[in-house]
Amino acid sequence: MESRVQRRVEQKQKKSWLKRIFTNPITKILLTLIIVYLSNFYLQLSQNSWSFSLAWKFAMEWHVEKFLLGTLVLLFLDMFLISLSGSFLIGNIIYITSIGLLGIANSQKMALRMEPIYPDDLKMIFEFTMMKDIIGNTYFILALILIGLALAGLVYALYRSIRLSKRQQIVRLVCFAVSIAGLFYASLFNQPNNLLRKEYNKTALWIPYSQKMNYYNTGFMGGFLYNLKVEAMDEPKNYSKETIDKIVKKYDTKAKENNAKKKYKEKPNVVFIMSESFSDPEKLDGIKLNKSPITDFRSVARQSVYSGEMLSQNYGGGTANIEFEALTGISMGLLNSQMTTPYTMMLPKKTEFPSIVSSLKQQDYQTVAIHPYNTSMYKRKDVYNVLGFNEFLDENTMTHKEKLSDNGYISDASAFSEVLDVMGKSDQASFVHLVTMQTHMPYNNKYTNSPFTQTTSTTNASIDNYAFDISYTSEALKQFIEEINKLDRQTIVVFWGDHLPSIYPDDIVEKNNPITTHLTEYLIYDTLSKGIHKEEVMSPFYFSSLITNFSPVEQTGFNALLLELQKVLPAFEKQMYYVNGKWEKEVSFTKEERELYEDYQLMVYDLVSGEKYGQKMFDVQS
Repeated sequence: MESRVQRRVEQKQKKSWLKRIFTNPITKILLTLIIVYLSNFYLQLSQNSWSFSLAWKFAMEWHVEKFLLGTLVLLFLDMFLISLSGSFLIGNIIYITSIGLLGIANSQKMALRMEPIYPDDLKMIFEFTMMKDIIGNTYFILALILIGLALAGLVYALYRSIRLSKRQQIVRLVCFAVSIAGLFYASLFNQPNNLLRKEYNKTALWIPYSQKMNYYNTGFMGGFLYNLKVEAMDEPKNYSKETIDKIVKKYDTKAKENNAKKKYKEKPNVVFIMSESFSDPEKLDGIKLNKSPITDFRSVARQSVYSGEMLSQNYGGGTANIEFEALTGISMGLLNSQMTTPYTMMLPKKTEFPSIVSSLKQQDYQTVAIHPYNTSMYKRKDVYNVLGFNEFLDENTMTHKEKLSDNGYISDASAFSEVLDVMGKSDQASFVHLVTMQTHMPYNNKYTNSPFTQTTSTTNASIDNYAFDISYTSEALKQFIEEINKLDRQTIVVFWGDHLPSIYPDDIVEKNNPITTHLTEYLIYDTLSKGIHKEEVMSPFYFSSLITNFSPVEQTGFNALLLELQKVLPAFEKQMYYVNGKWEKEVSFTKEERELYEDYQLMVYDLVSGEKYGQKMFDVQS
């Protein structure tokens, strides 16, 4: 009996001793520092493809200072969550859960798109449908459970925090204020004279043209901070009202001259079709199929005004950026590298923005956007309002919603039928912009059997199913062209793939020239232009201007500028310049060509970050 009582006393003493240790402020501080340090190491692992050796060398040998600076920012984040919740335990659980999910998301994005997570990507966290489609039901449900438990813990901790003593509340308030101040200052990383940025600059090698290398050289946290809020574009030299006025006068005059040559005709329908991941897999060295999946596309291309290869900014993703280029005529290559997604970072902050949409509305077009998915992805609902679309049809408001498989999205054939319906219901000329979804990943479980198989490498179900997917698109496009040829009104169709899919093995990607992985297929078809065909490499920001060059659609001064630039530099992005039939990392201009390129830079800056002196240049010149 006596020994039993003694054991209980000893157990209570042991528990009391442990409690004193883990409630001791010094212990909490040490544990927090360890957790934050290890969390930064974990993020570095996710950036280095889970290579412990690379992460260790980064943190312990190569970039110790930058690693510690990133750890300091994470310390502010952890301190914020602990002080917000009023609980050391709950705050750290929420912190660890958040960092854990962030690391997994970064690893997934690196694997699929060869790009790291950007701050702006975190805005997509509530795009539940897309997240589920990309990561699968199992991981999605697991993530929801973890987030739910963390939020429940936060609510519980907030309730319990009411009971904290006055002294504890004061410490909590001080920590909260310090952490908020620290995070706010870190958010100003790209502002002039930011001390944190200055400390990074002492040893950091920033790579603006390659965010993958940028994160590699400065660490996950360094790259993440570098991509925080920034101006869309740095001011070019010679920017002034006088300079812009001269440029506007020059190209508005050209546009007026070109428009005067156009004989009055009924305005044509214009259809933009951005086809998800549409490209020819057999252009990649190491990929050969038993038959071509895009034979029908090729037959339409031969009958088109223009066709060829289009330069995509990204491999495996970046849909919204290619769409931005095609609609606005603005190259992503001119914007700051931190401006990773104008659709979410720039356009929602504006009330209007010049584009082919606003230009055609001036010419009495009805303007309709169609996307067979939800309206919130990339903030398209807000962005389309800013660009001036009259109507936006999505998966819920479309009439045609057929799918090719249970695991697939609304088919391209259905989407094309929707476009025909829109044009058929109006007496006005129509501009219809379609962003398809049928060929979106994942591909692995879309079809039980694919008639397309690889003949040069190990069987890959995703590649075989992808080929089957684009063959459906190719066939549907040919049928769509046959239908528009029956219309009474002239109709112009611009069709392009936004990027390659991220399904190819690493050895295949490494085997090919990086330029090849950035080239997709495009065509510009006109129901009235028979027998005229040009095969050209092109950037998507030229599409809308080219239409004004051969059709009754009237030009703006900005169109005239782009048409001049296209003759000199038909395709470019950062470190990818197509000049005189060759790809170069840098480009040398003559004096006249340099002036033309700088005119374009100045006008884009004036629009996205400047004083908008040249707004008139984006209006139709009659």
